Amino acid sequence: MIFATTGYAWGTLHGLNAGLSTNDVIGSGLNQSDGATDILLVGNDSRTDAQGNPLPEEILKQLRTTDDEGGDLTDTMILMRIPNGGGRASAVSFPRDTLVELGQGFGEQKLNSAMGRAKQAARTKLESEGVTDEKELEKKSTAQGQKFLVQTIEKLSGVGIDHYAEINLLGFYEMTKAVGGVEVCLKEPVDDSDYSGAVFDAGPQKVQGADALAFVRQRHGLPRGDLDRVVRQQVFMSGLARQMLSSGTLANPSRLSDLVTSLQKSIVLDDNWDVMKFAQQMQGIAAGNIEFHTIPVELDGSSGSEDVTADKQKVQTFVDDLLLPPKERAAKQQQNEAKEAQRAETTVNVYNASGVSGLAGEVRSKLGDQGYQEGDSGNAESMSKSVVQHAPGEAEVAQQIADSLGGISVEESSELTSGSAAIYLGDDYKGPGAQNFAGSGPMQLDGARQAKPQPAQEPSSGTEEQTITADGVPCVF
Repeated sequence: MIFATTGYAWGTLHGLNAGLSTNDVIGSGLNQSDGATDILLVGNDSRTDAQGNPLPEEILKQLRTTDDEGGDLTDTMILMRIPNGGGRASAVSFPRDTLVELGQGFGEQKLNSAMGRAKQAARTKLESEGVTDEKELEKKSTAQGQKFLVQTIEKLSGVGIDHYAEINLLGFYEMTKAVGGVEVCLKEPVDDSDYSGAVFDAGPQKVQGADALAFVRQRHGLPRGDLDRVVRQQVFMSGLARQMLSSGTLANPSRLSDLVTSLQKSIVLDDNWDVMKFAQQMQGIAAGNIEFHTIPVELDGSSGSEDVTADKQKVQTFVDDLLLPPKERAAKQQQNEAKEAQRAETTVNVYNASGVSGLAGEVRSKLGDQGYQEGDSGNAESMSKSVVQHAPGEAEVAQQIADSLGGISVEESSELTSGSAAIYLGDDYKGPGAQNFAGSGPMQLDGARQAKPQPAQEPSSGTEEQTITADGVPCVF
């Protein structure tokens, strides 16, 4: 966001901080020990403005929504990672329907409900303590909801979040109008008039206001439902970044003034955020140097009603890798693909040497979920130590197996043929399967590959990596 492009832009933005709404969301301040400034960007479907005032009926009509449709569901959650040295920023989306263990008595719930659940719990507590002022209730309970969402994303991603920015429906509506609209492109025409109100022709077009809201909110009628909505959000955010960084916005006093006004009315930041200092930090990041990704998720169940789940370790590894230079990240992705191929070519035979009933079958099923070919399972003579035995020259894939089972030992066996491994589960085994980790073999969507939109031209297959940046307008569903 190169706000220093013009003297007028810089001067206008100097007054932005004073008019913004803030909440005590982050707490102790910056945590850049991981090598980046990490910002959680949230799109909230709240029917209130940034000060907690209910939106008037006429505004709701402009937004093509009603007061009873919403709540405090976070339809958009994007973690932006800006390396401390600047250069290239990465943004990773968290699909709203991802099931996560929230804690605090909420159990396993969809990620987009975290803020609303914590907010309602905080409001109930405040009311029991005698707080009756509506604005106080709204502000304090909202802050608790925002804090809880930050903590939830931190646990899932493994990242310490430094800043928080939240925009509501009204802000999104007015911001897109202030910048003069955002260019998007659709592969096919859509008519979702019964739900989001999205009615668009195929091909490139510019959307703003209510049409922009409909574009990013549609999920009915899309091939992958909410995952394709995430793609819509990514291409829209990339286009918005490109538009905001353009001289057409920064050098236009009227547009810049409208943009600042819309932000002041509808965006909420953490109270540790100095917008001017952040703008200076972002001067070295051009529009094409922002990449958009999606965390790796799994779909389990029938199409249209599947559960969306995420493996915490895979998510954290994926998010960590975003700080790597593109070439290094691509090389690591190739290494991961090679390991996937190794797993697919390896048959695992699992033997229970611990005496725990059913353990071999559980572990074999777990390894099958990870892409290995399931072989035999059965009992073996008692052993105190667990071990993975491999054929000569195949220690690498055996080490993968051992690591996935909690770090058990590895040894070569001349009795095994190429492409097979034998796992003996001893008395010491405490890894997956010992905790009754049974799986039905969900379909995995790798965040770096299948969860990406396709490029404007049709690819030869649906698995090529396609990175969304703010340096182009890819066509999507």
